Formats: sequence, structure tokens, C-alpha cells
Amino acid sequence: MNNSIRNITIIAHVDHGKTTLIDNLMKQSGSFRENEIVDERLMDSGELEKERGITILAKPASINWKNSRVNIIDTPGHRDFAAEVERVLSMADGALLLIDSTEGVMPQTKFVLAKALRQGLKPIVVINKLDKPNQRANEVLEETFDLFVSLDANEEQLDFPVLYASGRSGWASKELDGPRENLNPLLDLIIDQVKPAEFDKSKPFAMLSTLLYADSFLGRSLVGRISQGTAKANQQIKAINLQGEKVDEGRLTKIFRYEGTKKVTIDVGEAGDIVVIAGLEKANVADTICDLDVNEPIAATPIDPPTMSITITVNSSPLAGIEGKKLTSTQIRDRLVLEAQNNVGITFSENTGKDSFEISGRGELMLEILLTQMRREGFEMTVSPPKVLFKKDDNGNRLEPIEEITMDLDEEYSSKVIDSMNRRKGKLIDLKDTGKDKKRLIFHAPTRGLMGYTSRFLTLTKGNGVINRIFHSYGKFEGEMEVRRNGALISMEKGKAVAFAIYNLQARGEMFVTHNDSVYAGMIVGLAPKPGDMIINVMKGKKLTNMRTQGTDENVVLTPVRKMSIAEQLSILNSDEALEITPKSCRLRKAILDPHERKKSEKSGAAGSIPPGGMGGMGM
Repeated sequence: MNNSIRNITIIAHVDHGKTTLIDNLMKQSGSFRENEIVDERLMDSGELEKERGITILAKPASINWKNSRVNIIDTPGHRDFAAEVERVLSMADGALLLIDSTEGVMPQTKFVLAKALRQGLKPIVVINKLDKPNQRANEVLEETFDLFVSLDANEEQLDFPVLYASGRSGWASKELDGPRENLNPLLDLIIDQVKPAEFDKSKPFAMLSTLLYADSFLGRSLVGRISQGTAKANQQIKAINLQGEKVDEGRLTKIFRYEGTKKVTIDVGEAGDIVVIAGLEKANVADTICDLDVNEPIAATPIDPPTMSITITVNSSPLAGIEGKKLTSTQIRDRLVLEAQNNVGITFSENTGKDSFEISGRGELMLEILLTQMRREGFEMTVSPPKVLFKKDDNGNRLEPIEEITMDLDEEYSSKVIDSMNRRKGKLIDLKDTGKDKKRLIFHAPTRGLMGYTSRFLTLTKGNGVINRIFHSYGKFEGEMEVRRNGALISMEKGKAVAFAIYNLQARGEMFVTHNDSVYAGMIVGLAPKPGDMIINVMKGKKLTNMRTQGTDENVVLTPVRKMSIAEQLSILNSDEALEITPKSCRLRKAILDPHERKKSEKSGAAGSIPPGGMGGMGM
């Protein structure tokens, strides 16, 4: 096999079929033995990725085809993980732009394509899911061309090749009605269209670190494309940052290359190939890993800044330490520092006492994934309501993050959705008729008003709508936004909730607890229909007498409790509230648990502040 290497990235919107297409590409190119058992969506290796059906981490794989090695990088399709996409584009010589033949061009398609075109990549357009009965491939192709024009693509990029495919059925064709046999036309087109970048193998070794994995045996594993020279096992190397300062030095203990999805040890890595290296302890993403003689860093793509933050402290509720194993602020701090090192989309800061930590990210899903992973690792913590990160322009005016929201829904629900977006300071940018009594609405709205809006949107459209959001820009501050109107139903004391009490309180509002759930004073056990908090007793049992009655406790019928995700629970919090997260439970609570202390703070105008020992001094 000669050293002809093609590095391509697959970019697409969520659920347009990237990972399924890679599965079939690898099966048809002979990456597996005939009797080998292969998982579905094998590139989604993480537990949360398989559960949710989304790609969270960018991952490389490799295929051998006609004397060439094709390195494929699977990228996330959700806007919150766009930092992963921005980094891996620097490793690619070409891109596959995958578009659903029914949904057409969606926000993430637009966002990632803009980044790829700016890097000078010439995408191959693959219109996927041609096996859908309501496919509209010709219209989607026109939309794609319009998108390229709107993103200022050059003439060479506008002359993009097009393939029609079904990733699930495992075929691709140059014509809409062409033969539907296998994915060979796609692999041939990659070899034809993606020209390998030219690298100088005579220069000293250098590569840009674009991904970082923690390995329990090898320590820090850095992934990148070798830009020049060759990497040899046991050679002395160093890491320099973007300013050219040395941050680490050591010996190259291991070099791996991808064969399929597996890492294979090699002795020499050559320029142009994507490799995994181990041996450095402090080197990070965006650092240049190089020979000791190299002093010039490789340029890295700047990452867009985070738009939202949460504050995390130790769990200070009366039920702390019952369900989790990792409870201290030191354990929480170490975990968050590690996350900030591995995930360039996240930034970490702490207060002077090092007991309150602020984590900033791209959006709700990114922060929810982090909190879910920490839960599964045995952490207990208290989390503040999310807040958006403001900026100031040159004239000192306040700016806030604005998102572009694309909604596909039945025409009958459009007026309700437009009204609900107007309340959230949303501006209708475009309204399209997509046929069969369907509408596509495009809004620009402040991030502040969209926290937890997805569940509201699904309620308004009776579960039939599809909503997609993406960061658009920083725009002028839109003024005060209405907060949650419902008051909180707050538990009076600590104990176990009783069915009899909950049954009688159901009329007061929506309850979040059911029979035998643990509660404590200051915990939010429900929401009232009107403004104003109310302290209630959910432990009041039925008085026992020696009188016989026909009615028994078996007649008590409780309304089922609504199951909410972490993102939904965070979105309904007011500024004086918090969310307690443990491995088994998520409990809404008041930041200040004692009712007398709460009243004092309200009178002093500091309802959102936390007293010493309340929540580790966290300011919300």
C-alpha cells in the first residue's frame, strides 16, 4: 500500500445519518471480519451517545480503499458541541456535507459549512435518506446551492459534486434514479475529489493537538494530524502553546494509528496521517507537539466563546451524602478542572475560597451532559440557575447572545408558537410553506428567553413540532424578560411524603413528589398556579380513630409526577432557587433553606445571595 492519505470530516445536522453512513462505509470496505459482531452506530462509543442517539465527541476512524488510506472524522451534529467541530476541521483535507432529503438545510448544516468553507475545504454534498417516501432531493439540492452562495463560497467550492444516498440501506449513486448497489461511488469520489495535502517529511516532526483523551494506562493521549516530518517511538519531544512558549517536554512513549475504529501501535508516524501519541503530561488541545528543534507553533482555529454559565458547589441539603460517594469541594473542583482541560468548549473559574465553581459552555445541552456524567460518576452537588454571559460593545452598550431558531410544525399551531416567541422577545425572520400543511418558522431570539423552551414548544405543537437552535451573534440587550410566574410549594419539614397529604394538596398546584419520597424544609415539592411561594406540609397523615369507615387509603389516587430532564429543571429555577443533584435524585430547593433567613434576605433585597454555610457562598 502506498502512502496516499485522505483526511475527510463528515459534517451534518443532528440525526441526518452521519454515524449510520460511517457504519456501512466501514462494513463495505472490509474493515471487519465476516463473522465479526459489530454494534450499530459503532462510532458513538460513549454511554450517553448511545442512549441519546447523538454524537458528543469527535472521533477518527480509518478505511483502506484502492491503495489509499481514508481517515474519517465523525463530528457532533448539535450546536452545543460545535467546539469539537471547529478543532477537527484543521485535520481535514476535504469534507462530506450530509443533508437529509426531507428536512433539507438545517441550522447546524449552515453553521459547520461556514467554518469548512472558511478553511478552504471543498465539500462533497451527499443528499441522504433517499429511501424516505416524502424525499424532495431536487428542492434540497437547490437549497444547498443557495446556502453555498449565501456563505460566500468561491467558484471552485460552488462547483461541488453531488451524490444521492441512503446510509441505512448502504448505497450511493451519482444520479437520482441511478443504480442503488453499494457505497463504492462515494469512496471512489472521495479518492477522486479530495487531494492529499502536501507535507515536507524532511523537516523536524510537528503536529497540532486537536483532541485529547484520558487513558487509564497511557495517561494523556493527544490526537492530531502530523504536519511535517516523522514521529518515532522513544524520540524526545516538547509541547509549545500558541505564543511559542514551552509547556511540556518528554519522550514519545507510544504512537497509534486508526485501523477501522481500533487503535493500532506503530513505530513511525508520517506527515499527513492522523495519529494518537502518549508521553506528555501537561500538553493540551491547541498546543503544537514537536521535535526539540521546532520553535514555531502551528496556527489553531480560535474557538467561539461560551454563552451560558452555571455555578456548582457542594451539596448542602439535609440529605447530602446518602446517595453519592464524591461529596467534597476538592473532588468536584478536580473533576471540573479535568473537564475544562479536555473540552475546549468549556471554561472554568472559581471563587477565592475555592468552594464555588463557575462553568461556562455553549448551551444547555453541553452543561446538562456534563452534570449527567458527573451524576453517574457518583458526585453530589448543588447547581445554580443558568445565566447568560453578557458583553459590552465599544460604546459601553450591553450585548447579549442571540440564537437563530428553526421550527418545523403543522400550520394550525403556528399562531400559538409565534405568540409564545413574541413573549420571549423573538423576532420572526422568515416563514416558509414546506407543503402538506407544514410551515417552517425562523426566529432570532435572546438565549435568556429560550431556557427550557423546547418542552414548551412540544406542548404547543402536541409533540409534532421539530425545533433547532444555534448561536447567531451577540446583539443589543432586549430589556427585562418575564420570569416564572408560578410560585413554589415549599416543604415545611424533613421526612417522607405521605400519599394522603399529597392527594389533598394536588388542587393547590403541580406536585413534584409522590408517596414515600424524601423531603426536607426548604425543598420545592411543587409549583403553585399563581405567583407567590407557599409553605406546605406533605407529611400530614390520616388521623387514626376506632371508627370504621367505607373509605380507605386505597382510594387515594395521585396524579403521576412529571419526569423532567436536568435542563428542564434548571430552566424553571428563579434566582433564589437551586438544583440538588445526586446519583439517584434531582431535587429543586430554595437557595436559603431556613424560612426565617429567607424572609430576612428578601427584606434586605438580597434574595439570591447565600448565607455562610448555605451553599458554599455561591452567588446566584
